[in-house]
Amino acid sequence: MKTSRVSFAAALAAGTVLVLSGTAFAHVGIQPGEAAKGGYATINFKVPNERDNAATNKLEVSFPTDHPLSSVMPQDVPGWTVTVEKSKLDKPLTVHGKQINEAVTKVTWTGGKIEPGKFQQFPLSIGQLPSDVDKLTFKAIQTYDNNEVVRWIEEAKDGAAEPQNPAPVLKLTAAAGGDHHDAGAKKTDEAKNTDHENGDGAENTASAGSDTTARALGIAGIVVGLGGVAFGVASRRRTS
Repeated sequence: MKTSRVSFAAALAAGTVLVLSGTAFAHVGIQPGEAAKGGYATINFKVPNERDNAATNKLEVSFPTDHPLSSVMPQDVPGWTVTVEKSKLDKPLTVHGKQINEAVTKVTWTGGKIEPGKFQQFPLSIGQLPSDVDKLTFKAIQTYDNNEVVRWIEEAKDGAAEPQNPAPVLKLTAAAGGDHHDAGAKKTDEAKNTDHENGDGAENTASAGSDTTARALGIAGIVVGLGGVAFGVASRRRTS
């Protein structure tokens, strides 16, 4: 009896984990989920179909207006038509020395279908990412061909459970500083020094080899000379 209860509890726990996992991974999300502050990135909005009897035929993604992005470029998705909407900025952005007076506020994909049991990715190249925040929230609206609308617009709060329909979030991480460049330069300098030292070593080795050869030849000449002198002295003695 006790064994049966334990088995039932284990099965219930496993089923709960599967249900929660399925729910967690069925959200509209961003891949990859993070990018470097102050840079540019290519992201994908991953949209799964959560219905068994309807297909997703529209996706709307709203961009944060408190941190507008000066560049948003969609990649073509076969079967889908993309529309990019821009709005005037209250405060112009300065990017690469140029003033930007408008920014993208919404991107919409229509015309295609995400069938039940499938998902679709919608790629975007975005930038310049802000450097004074740790995340960007993109509110998304998913529409099905049976006119059902799912709003992925709820923002997660610190310390609270994940909302039922969370908005896609892009985490922003610290950008790599100049250390890598400095390290690379240092490494290059070290490599140059090593090559220079190796070159000097090779020259020294070659010089040492030349000196040894010269000494050997000199000794051989002396030996030959002494042999000649000895031969001459012996010849004179025979003659006498």
